[in-house]
Amino acid sequence: MDMMFEAYLTNEAGQPEPDDIPNTKEPVWILGKKYSAIDDLELIRQDIRSRLWFTYRRGFIPIGDSGLTSDKGWGCMLRCGQMVLAQALLNLHLGREWLWSSDTKSQAYLRILRLFEDRRCAVYSIHQVALMGATEGKEVGQWFGPNTVAQVLKKLAFYDEWSSVAFHVALDNTIVINEIKQLCRGAEPEKQWKPLVLVIPLRLGLSEINPIYVKGLKTCFSFRQSLGVIGGKPNHALYFIGCVGDEVIYLDPHTTQQTCFVEGKDNECERQADQTYHCQHASRLHILNMDPSLAVCFFCATEHELDSLCQLFRERIVDQEKQPLFEVCEEKPDRWSPVSKQDDLLGAWAQEASENMDSLLDDSDEDFELLG
Repeated sequence: MDMMFEAYLTNEAGQPEPDDIPNTKEPVWILGKKYSAIDDLELIRQDIRSRLWFTYRRGFIPIGDSGLTSDKGWGCMLRCGQMVLAQALLNLHLGREWLWSSDTKSQAYLRILRLFEDRRCAVYSIHQVALMGATEGKEVGQWFGPNTVAQVLKKLAFYDEWSSVAFHVALDNTIVINEIKQLCRGAEPEKQWKPLVLVIPLRLGLSEINPIYVKGLKTCFSFRQSLGVIGGKPNHALYFIGCVGDEVIYLDPHTTQQTCFVEGKDNECERQADQTYHCQHASRLHILNMDPSLAVCFFCATEHELDSLCQLFRERIVDQEKQPLFEVCEEKPDRWSPVSKQDDLLGAWAQEASENMDSLLDDSDEDFELLG
């Protein structure tokens, strides 16, 4: 356990107060919740600590035939993708108001965490995300962009029967409402609505963000359906969870920790392991210093929440902005070829890949060992 939670213990006694949240009268937005930096500082920090924080790890079983036992230097966007999907599952199974503490032993929480642990049998492990990257033309060890990690997670979500989310990646900066509803309802109308993870990849400039998009981007953090933004700086991915003034608040995966497992959180070793999945303090970045290639993400547990979100999109993103982040329409534009070829191809792919994936998700840990 030596150095296992070195990143977690960043504010020991005697160290100066962290500069994570500025002392300002401007509102602080964290994943759709509004706070006062002056009156709610500890509540803000507790909210941030409750997000699942996935960082580089070392000492896990090699990924496929690559021989890689750490994702340091290449896995930051994969970790950001894990964080945004983990937040969707926390919202789904525990609710947005749920808060983590060092004593937390919720079975739903532990089950969510196990889905992302660094072992081959975990559906959203670094192993599965990296290996699934091959379907998007990425070899193990290659850096992903926001759209690539979204497409990979969409494919992996097919195997998470417990959560059973509908995962939609919007094309061409356009949200087609009926297409999304069809995905969530399925082919049979009587089937239960599937909770929606909506990812909208965007390019907001050439080499830097065009200031015309700043207001709309900040507005996205204020929607209660917000899952934040995955993006960062060139080849330096970050998970943005909120904003204050003209700065964005983010969790940074660029800390390398030893691979560890929380299991049932029944002993001190497992309790310490749990702490490594929660960041003590977030960081800030001026919004214009973000890379223009990013993806805004949302979660809608019900059809009503989707309808509410689309109304917010129209009122506060599309109608108010001279150059909106994206467009919203009821039906597929005529200029499009029949997609949901994207979703149709995914269905065909899923059927074809099922047997291969079953072998990858073998829940045996016989060949698993922790490396020093």
